[in-house]
Amino acid sequence: MGSSRALAASTTNMEQARYASSMLVVEAANALEDPMAELKAFKNYERNGLSLVLEVQKVSNLDKNTVDWAFSVLKANMEALYEKSQGGWRERDKREEITHEKSWFLLAKNLDGDYVGFSHFRFDMDFDEEVLYCYEIQLERKVQRKGLGKFMMQILELMANKTKMSKVVLTVFKENRVANKFYLETLKYAVDETSPSVFDPMSPDLYDYEILSKKTLHKKLAEKEAHSHGGGCCSGPHHHHHSVPAH
Repeated sequence: MGSSRALAASTTNMEQARYASSMLVVEAANALEDPMAELKAFKNYERNGLSLVLEVQKVSNLDKNTVDWAFSVLKANMEALYEKSQGGWRERDKREEITHEKSWFLLAKNLDGDYVGFSHFRFDMDFDEEVLYCYEIQLERKVQRKGLGKFMMQILELMANKTKMSKVVLTVFKENRVANKFYLETLKYAVDETSPSVFDPMSPDLYDYEILSKKTLHKKLAEKEAHSHGGGCCSGPHHHHHSVPAH
């Protein structure tokens, strides 16, 4: 009995140490001045008739006009989908979400200095793992279907890898077929183990969204190394993430 209790205590200590270590990784990412600093090749987008500059800013550095613009694009693109969802469109909640103190923005602007697209993301803990959580990627209609969304997702993935996150995570409405095809087929995301269809597969009608993710190269290499040393991995039961669906 004593040995099993000691083993349980040792496992708990290991989990606590791993969580503390993951938290440090998240805090280090959030302390960065510019997570795109080493991605100079990705600061310009010159394709399909677009000439754009990309930058990353903390929400606290954005002026009210920029935040209002971002919210207006989000509303124009997503309100109808949210209206059809179980939770409906909750304007105040959505505005609070994008202005949360931990929010970061990847912004695309044209040569006149006008913003045309954004991603709202956060470096955060999700089920005891350090992740880059993509809450939104929204483009003005005039720049859609020109490869910009894919380019911006690649930047998020590169930032997640540089900052030693485990994966990029996002939420998508099942109803949003275009977004599902984009993430699952074009970008090779997979249904995450925390998604309702995985942890509660017998109740598909209870949920109108999926949680998708893609592991970073950093995580894949760490897993490969652990595997080659015979290291195991265990995870506890998962519960639904509180995040509002992003697409």
